[in-house]
Amino acid sequence: MAVKLNAINFQSPKCPSFALPAIASPRSPKFYMASTLHSGSKDVRTVKKPFSPPRKIHDQDFLPYPASEEFHDQVKELSERAKEIPDDFFVVLVGDMITEEALPTYQTLLNTFDGVRDETGASPTSWAIWTRAWTAEENRHGDLLNKYLYLSGRVNMKQLEKTIQYLIGSGMDPRIENNPYLGFIYTSFQERATFISHGNTARLAREHGDFKLAQICGTIAADEKRHETAYTKIVEKLFEIDPDGTMLAFADMMKKKISMPAHLVYDGRDDNLFDHFSAVAQRLDVYTAKDYADIIEHLVRRWKVEKLIGLSAEGQKAQDYVCGLPPKIRRLEERAQTQSKQAPRIPFSWIHDREVQL
Repeated sequence: MAVKLNAINFQSPKCPSFALPAIASPRSPKFYMASTLHSGSKDVRTVKKPFSPPRKIHDQDFLPYPASEEFHDQVKELSERAKEIPDDFFVVLVGDMITEEALPTYQTLLNTFDGVRDETGASPTSWAIWTRAWTAEENRHGDLLNKYLYLSGRVNMKQLEKTIQYLIGSGMDPRIENNPYLGFIYTSFQERATFISHGNTARLAREHGDFKLAQICGTIAADEKRHETAYTKIVEKLFEIDPDGTMLAFADMMKKKISMPAHLVYDGRDDNLFDHFSAVAQRLDVYTAKDYADIIEHLVRRWKVEKLIGLSAEGQKAQDYVCGLPPKIRRLEERAQTQSKQAPRIPFSWIHDREVQL
């Protein structure tokens, strides 16, 4: 899920950029302390706990069972419920699904992080096991939403499949630069963003009377919350081992701004599909600029950033920058809202070219 924030300049004149220090280099002693924790250590066991045992989301627990005599009746009931849900909701739900279905890109991204990548594809290291377990859990989300949308009869499945293929082929570049400090800060942010997004689609589905869809979205949101907890624990450990380097990485990632996983989404027609999808998500309060600011504020509290002491001069500047960022984003967003004009209606190929207000 995404919201466009490119128009907001987060760069501080007092601290124009945050280059990572030598201590955050993949060759530094502290980096290896963070990246080579053995799977038997108490620290790694604690961090990996959200995956033990793995959570199993099976389509059959939420959708009509094809072998059942009631299958056709159940599908009809599902599609009848879906008729009561407005098109703009389906635009956002499709965007959620497509984002989840681009999972191969995200596993590829995790395996670019220096020191923690899966070197063989079946490596027994803690980090490799972590990545594969996370991927296996995330894989269920896209599968489940995809099947629901297929059965609903409300969307153009051919256009959805084309969009997924385009997105996986395009990849993504969140400007992590193979750096695990940046990478795990990014994933901490992103998992919370998806938790918020799926949680809000669950809320809307419930308001529209589809309690089964609300259960699907809520279950996925709970998974994302567990993943957020895991990634924030990793960064918490990085702050403990290397507070200065991690502080500079946090500021560097915020200065770059978090690019959302679907920022290169394309359906073969709309060159501005990401912006249009984001605008609908913003209008429905599924994922907004306010949420973006709230996530930064949450991570600042979670990692006790304001209480860090003993930082270098650059680290203190980075600390001030990050802590001051949420109110700045909120002020800019409030100003943008007061200046916004009536949004146009545009067709979305995902819903058979029906028009939706941005």
